[in-house]
Amino acid sequence: MEALADRMEQGGSDPVRVDIVRRAQRFKRSWVELAEGLTALRKSRRYEQWGYTDLGDYCQKELHIKPGTLDKLVLSYGALRQHAPEVLRRDGVSREIPSLEAVDYFSRAVGTETSGVKDKRRLDAPREVLDELRAAVFEEARSVGELRKRFDPILRPRSAGEDAAEGLRKVKALAERLSASVQVTEGLSEKRVGRVLAVMEALIRDVEELMEKQGGKSRETAA
Repeated sequence: MEALADRMEQGGSDPVRVDIVRRAQRFKRSWVELAEGLTALRKSRRYEQWGYTDLGDYCQKELHIKPGTLDKLVLSYGALRQHAPEVLRRDGVSREIPSLEAVDYFSRAVGTETSGVKDKRRLDAPREVLDELRAAVFEEARSVGELRKRFDPILRPRSAGEDAAEGLRKVKALAERLSASVQVTEGLSEKRVGRVLAVMEALIRDVEELMEKQGGKSRETAA
């Protein structure tokens, strides 16, 4: 990315285009800066002067940023501007800037619309919960892992069926890992390995049958 920006600069490319590339280079250090630039670029449509049909096309081909990441950046920046504009004034050193993942988690809960991009993932959460989430993201700078552990049970409560499905997936994954492990473990006899593999294969088949039945019940309920 640095070499690309240098080549563009030396070749007399559009300064705004060079600036966006350099912002992408600093993405991991300051996602807000890149998101701000992309939001402005979406509004100006200057990428059309560079031969791109839309912002997503430009980001994917020149910045190697996938459409999903682009939407995450723009929507998260919109959430900052709307719900925590003071964060945009932080330098990231004396006061920490929340991670993109944490702000994205917040934007999913509150719903955000910016520069023509609407976040359709809004959750129906009580105001007091959203206020608590806002403090956890912007004041406490909690990681997305901490946010999920703390707020998922409230924002995304799972049904008994979903819990059962998750349990079956875990059992299947454990059986698959054990099957793979015994085959590369030294000292075990072929007979012992064969017995374990046979049991694990039978277990996996049983679990898959249960998962299929559970999926059928879910489809019937939805219908």
